Order: sequence, then structure tokens, then C-alpha cells
Amino acid sequence: MISVLVVDDSAVIRRLVTDVLSADPGIRVIGTAPNGKIALDKINALNPDIITLDVEMPVLDGVSTVREIRKTHPRLPVIMFSTLTSVGADATLAALRAGASDYVTKPANTGSLTASVASVREQLLPRIHALCARNMRRTRPPAVQPAKRPRPSGRAEPVRAVVIASSTGGPEALRTVLTALPATLAVPVFVVQHMPPVFTDMLAQRINSESRLRVAEARDGEPARPGHVYVAPGDKHLEVTRFGDVVRAKLHSGPKENHCRPAADVLFRSVASVYGGAVLTVVLTGMGQDGKRGCEPLVAAGGRVIVQDEDTSVVWGMPGAIAEAGLADAVLPIGKIADAITTQVSRRGLVPAAEVSSWN
Repeated sequence: MISVLVVDDSAVIRRLVTDVLSADPGIRVIGTAPNGKIALDKINALNPDIITLDVEMPVLDGVSTVREIRKTHPRLPVIMFSTLTSVGADATLAALRAGASDYVTKPANTGSLTASVASVREQLLPRIHALCARNMRRTRPPAVQPAKRPRPSGRAEPVRAVVIASSTGGPEALRTVLTALPATLAVPVFVVQHMPPVFTDMLAQRINSESRLRVAEARDGEPARPGHVYVAPGDKHLEVTRFGDVVRAKLHSGPKENHCRPAADVLFRSVASVYGGAVLTVVLTGMGQDGKRGCEPLVAAGGRVIVQDEDTSVVWGMPGAIAEAGLADAVLPIGKIADAITTQVSRRGLVPAAEVSSWN
């Protein structure tokens, strides 16, 4: 049984979350708390396996609570409960920076209890099981590195684009990678992070404030430029298309894939059709298998694939699926991925620093 502590200043939300979790035979709610201060006392008394934590609370808010939890419980999974607003998104990203494992959004005020229950169930249950399964795997010996799939013979093409996909744990993984890349990176970078609208824009703004590259949400029809990072907006698929010598971003609201929009598979397929094998693909921490099928045409064309390793991933679902399928050229800890990207791109040559100012 997975034991859960539910923390929220709203009695209605505490009851809703408790009822949803208690309906799962593998989960037991062992306590609730109306604010972070009481939650800290209950963590020590109850020793839960995982915590759901409201972002905005009186006495001690969610971000401050996460910071206190991480001082004594560095590996205890914490899932933030946020609102779909700019304030909620900003606070949630701050909580993830402070060490929260993941987040879910509170149900919209539709007046439908059935819809609210379904929203919480669909978002929360998979995350709880995935995060607790990860902690259980830490006690097991490391898995044997799967063999790589044979690659097409011949010399590899120079990298002309980098694509990155991430989900659970992705905001901090993306920040780690993107802020370590040089301003002279000679190719565009396209990013899919599984997040809702508002959140992706706030994420891009936060990373942009620290990065030497220009990081922003992609806009439909804008040209792909070196030294720029294009983040897929929440609830929009991002693709690339070619018009003569110009590659442009394309946004649309096509059907979800892997229950996601944006989806990595959608981006990866389009990148394979435009750039062929001249692509470096990077898949970071995340639940599920989004990106696995999209990697297949990229690998078949001769593209290279790097995935984050299990030890530094919050959840080794997306990168693990690619590694286990033999589609990864390298499985690296998060701290080494930016250097690997720079090394691969530099084979084409970095742009002189004097030209970088014209990109911004």
C-alpha cells in the first residue's frame, strides 16, 4: 500500500482528493493537513510514502513547505496542487525549483463533481504510482544497459537541429540543460514539455532569464533560427515545415497522442521529414512512452539520440522506453547532457560570438 498525506487549505479539496485516492486499492490516505506547518509535523509522525501539497496556503505556503521537506526528506515524492493561472503557474515552477517532484492542476470550477473527480483521478493516480515505483526501484541493482540498434553505415550528417522532450520532472531538467548551452549554439532547439497553457509560457520565461540562448514559446509560422529555443505551447502540437530554404514552426490542435498535446512523437516525426538524419534528439525525465515512436524515423535516417539516465530522472518512463528499445546512442546523467549536445553540434562549428547579438 502506498501511504499518502494530503495537504490543502480547502476542506472540499482535501475530501475530494482523499475520496479519489481511497478508491484505489493500492493507496491509503494516512492523514490530511490544512497548511504546511501542520504538514511538517505530520510527515515526521506518519512517515508517508508521498505527499500531495497545495501551492497557495496560509501559515506556510507550498513553496516554503517543499524547501523545509527537502532539508530532512530529500527523496520523499511531493506532488504540487496548482491552479491554471499565471500566479499558480509561477508558484508551481518555484516549487519544482525548490524540489517538488511533479504537479497537477486543480479541477476547473465547472460545478460538476463528476468532472472534478475524473480530473483529479486522471492526473494524480498515475503520478503517485510512477513516483513511488521509482523510489522502490532504488533498492534494486541497476538494470543492464540494453544493446543499441545497429545504425546505418556511412558518415553521420552534421547536426542542423536539436529536439528535446520531457514530462514529469522536466521543468528542472530543461533548466539544467538549456542554461548550460553556449550562446554560440549554431542550430535551433525545439522543445516539447508536457504542460498546460500558461505554464509553458511561464516556464519559457523563467529559463530565458537564466539562459544564454533565447527561450520562448513557439509562434505559428515563425522561422527557426540558430541560438533560439522554441517551446511548444500548452495544448498545441509543435511541428516544423520547410518553405524553400526556410524552416518554420507550425502549431495546431490536432488529436492528442499518448494522451498528450503537445506530444513529442508529433514533433519528432515532422523534424525527421524536414531534417532527416541531421538531428540530435534528447529525451529527458518523464512518464509514459511519448517520443519512442517518433525516435524511430529519426534513428532510421541516421540521427543521434541521447536520453537521461534512470538515477537522475524523476521518472524513467520516456527515456527508459527509448533506451530499452535500443534507440539511444547514449544514456547520460542530467549534468552531462548539455556538454554532449554542444559536442555534437560543434562538429558543424559554433557560430562566432560576434554574430550572436543579431539573434536576439
